[in-house]
Amino acid sequence: MNGADLLVACLKDRGVEFVTTLSGNGMDPFYEACRRADLPLIDFRNEQAAAFAADAVARLDKKLAVCAVNATVGHANALVGLVNANFAGSPVLLISGAAPHAQADLGRFQDFDQVAMSAPICKYAKTIDQADRIPFYVHEACSRAVSGRPGPVNLSIPADILNAEVTWNGEWGSTPASAAVNPVALPSADRIAAAAELIGAAERPVIVAGSGIYFSGGEAALAELASSYDIPVVVPIWDQGTIAKGNEQFVGFIGAAYGGPKLLPDADVLIMLGARVDYRVGFGQTPGLAPDVKIVRVDIDPNELVQGREPDVAIQADPKSAIEAIIAALGSGKASRKSAWMTEAKRRWNSFRSPWTGEAPPATPLTGQHIVRAIQPLLGDDLLFLIDGGNIGQWSHMAIGDHYSANWMTCGPSGVVGWGISGAISAKLAHPEKSVLLLSGDGAVGFCLMELETAVRHNTPIVVIIADDREWGSVVTGQQRVYGQEGVVASLLGPVAYDTVAEGLGAAGVRVTEAADLQPAIEKALKSGVTTLIHVPITGGSPKGGDPI
Repeated sequence: MNGADLLVACLKDRGVEFVTTLSGNGMDPFYEACRRADLPLIDFRNEQAAAFAADAVARLDKKLAVCAVNATVGHANALVGLVNANFAGSPVLLISGAAPHAQADLGRFQDFDQVAMSAPICKYAKTIDQADRIPFYVHEACSRAVSGRPGPVNLSIPADILNAEVTWNGEWGSTPASAAVNPVALPSADRIAAAAELIGAAERPVIVAGSGIYFSGGEAALAELASSYDIPVVVPIWDQGTIAKGNEQFVGFIGAAYGGPKLLPDADVLIMLGARVDYRVGFGQTPGLAPDVKIVRVDIDPNELVQGREPDVAIQADPKSAIEAIIAALGSGKASRKSAWMTEAKRRWNSFRSPWTGEAPPATPLTGQHIVRAIQPLLGDDLLFLIDGGNIGQWSHMAIGDHYSANWMTCGPSGVVGWGISGAISAKLAHPEKSVLLLSGDGAVGFCLMELETAVRHNTPIVVIIADDREWGSVVTGQQRVYGQEGVVASLLGPVAYDTVAEGLGAAGVRVTEAADLQPAIEKALKSGVTTLIHVPITGGSPKGGDPI
């Protein structure tokens, strides 16, 4: 076997089911090895799109996903997806081709230090310079990607290393389980007791449910803790959903551009479960938080426990185990239900959401509200719902915010736009038994619109809804607020017949201009088994939040 065969064998041992990619001469040995080993290659039209696709499936399935691209410029293009994976905590392995290692630093074609570029955004980044060490470096990269707080890793592999003859004695072997995000770390009893003491004495506690709960499988434990003691639960916008339908303690999203209910500044105890300290929690400082707030923080990664701010109680554990231990400690009578505060928190959330959930908008003109109202009845366990970044993604959280299923996926905390079509393709590849629906804006979809052809070519039928307001909506909103209408500069878009473009790429194109036609069009597309783009021209802007007090 050669180095490429050895690399593919290592990936298959870890249960990698497909590799997202964009071709280049430097990848030919790897491609041939994939063909021989029957490892599917899902070839995109842009390295950024290929990396976005790997990010999405890594989060959705909680296991390592692999993207392979060519050297230098291809590597640089793919790093946009790795930045997104870094923010989201997605275990993605980027394999980057490179010119022959024997010619390094001599002025070879595309001679470039790829590791120096990828290292700041990766948990691990190396160039492999010996073919017989491929299993070792794959082990190192993959184990880092899925351990602690998951994240992206990068291996650059020169062409002569991929072509080198090599033997393998089975060292550094692995199983599919070694590529799974499976955080298990039990909390210390004294930290749990201290957390239970604070929660029990609290009058206005708030749970911040971050992506760490999702990765630890702690959704049910979270629901039990919140419902048993009537504690309000918020989710940082763009984090992974962990709120099942019917969870009465869910009171919305924090950190959205359109604001949110006023809860964190009034909380006396903040229980941060697998969540980061950033702008979404007021940077952990006043006025975002009360000056005397007590913070309980749970994370499997010790570095995350002190990131942003020193907590009063730091618990290094996977969130699921920690929540279960807190429940057990509180069960000894240390806590009462926080019903009065829960009632007030729910009132504030409902008040803030009222512009989205109240009276239906007029039939014309069409707005983003019409689209979201048409989508909401269709959301269920058999549908994977993806939300791209940008204006429509921001405020659609408010409109559908009665729960936040793990079946839903957003672009992630980076807020990147253009992730959606690639993410939808990989979601369908990983779960062909489910329907996949993407909500995107006209600005976001422009980044990777050509990937509709990829969806058609790889027989991954997805449904894409485009809310077309001919502007970068969130930018326009900010410019209008600060500078007035005359300050709207470089943020308007021209007319595009997206439905016609979709047909040109081999997909079905549908244009909807009547509110009554929206839901039927979506239902028909989901049943069709054909990649479909539904183009919905809408007016700009969106509802503004109600009274947060």
